[in-house]
Amino acid sequence: ESRPHRDVLRSAHIRLVPVAELRGLRVGPKLFQYVIKVLVQSVQLLYTLLRIDQPSYILLQNPPGLPSIAVAWVAGLFWRSKLIIDWHNYGYTIMSLSHGRNHPLVQIAKWYEKLFGRLSDYNLCVTDAMREDLWVNCSIKAVTLYDKPAAYFMETPLDLQHHLYMKLAKDYEPFRAWSLCLHSGSGAAERSAFTQRDGSDGHVLPARGRPALLISSTSWTGGHTLQDFPGKLRLFCFISPDYERFIDEGAKLPALVCVITGKGPLKEHYNGLIQKLHFKHVQICTPWLEAEDYPLLLGSADLGVCLHKSSSGLDLPMKVVDMFGCCLPVCAIHFECLHELVKHDENGLIFRDSAELAEQLKMLLWEFPAPGGKLESFRRNLRASKELSWDESWDQTVLPLLGIEE
Repeated sequence: ESRPHRDVLRSAHIRLVPVAELRGLRVGPKLFQYVIKVLVQSVQLLYTLLRIDQPSYILLQNPPGLPSIAVAWVAGLFWRSKLIIDWHNYGYTIMSLSHGRNHPLVQIAKWYEKLFGRLSDYNLCVTDAMREDLWVNCSIKAVTLYDKPAAYFMETPLDLQHHLYMKLAKDYEPFRAWSLCLHSGSGAAERSAFTQRDGSDGHVLPARGRPALLISSTSWTGGHTLQDFPGKLRLFCFISPDYERFIDEGAKLPALVCVITGKGPLKEHYNGLIQKLHFKHVQICTPWLEAEDYPLLLGSADLGVCLHKSSSGLDLPMKVVDMFGCCLPVCAIHFECLHELVKHDENGLIFRDSAELAEQLKMLLWEFPAPGGKLESFRRNLRASKELSWDESWDQTVLPLLGIEE
């Protein structure tokens, strides 16, 4: 639904092959519709894979694995190619969020993933916890390849921050200076809610009394997933009164702009609900960002909030990986293997409910943006961490697996 990043579009080594989306099938029971959709997608994918140049390897991310694992295996037999599955989660656990773990479709999907997963030649996974689970429960031997942010996820220079804020201010009120009473007395400075460009020398400075910028993201779907937007809206409704109460009681906290990015079918519906909220010190904004603007906004934010709860408890949120690439500290909701990414009280904080998150915001944003606080300490730790880049991680982990020298 969105254009790939320009680095992908411009690469001489990448060719995008679109597959038409199946629409308009509304005949018969839902189970019948699902079976027909899987069959049609199988034909589409196989037709596409058999028309490309002969590959040495077919690299497949799972999920979605139904029907792509089986189709890729068949195409591999035809081409005599090696099949590599990159396990990011289990498809059947995602299905169970909507249907329940004991639903026949979920059980079939579980059997399918285990059976065809064993037919792969190599397997990658995103956590040590998943690597162990694949071996113990599926007899699949995998190596852990942690997700890494793309190179364009980095801290955003102040000039670029200002340009982005002024661009967003055209469509979204919380980014406008006047929405938070930040008018320039002389009218000479170009101002957003967060930055100002001096009219005399053109230098960009943080705006005095600026709000803190908090960022999260969602898929804008219905209430069937653990990271759905209704859940986010409820959480922000819960923490906002607490945050406002802290300020009313005299806490030295800034105004707060909560930006929730994403795109999905129910966005307009929930935007209507947001417009009915009336907070004095908290604003909620829901922009849709171009691929080039999303890293810039992450690199401009003060704090990230992650509400991802793994359906399997074995994968890690890519959104946090990208935030860390921008040296953006994170508050993330707890689940089993999150500690492999978020180190509590080192590069962020882990919370279990809205009350704990509200207290963490109070602690992190106290006397914002004064230097020397916990938020700055987390950011320094992220800057100092010398993790491998994606390319280096691939070269050290995957190439030896394939018997290829760097």
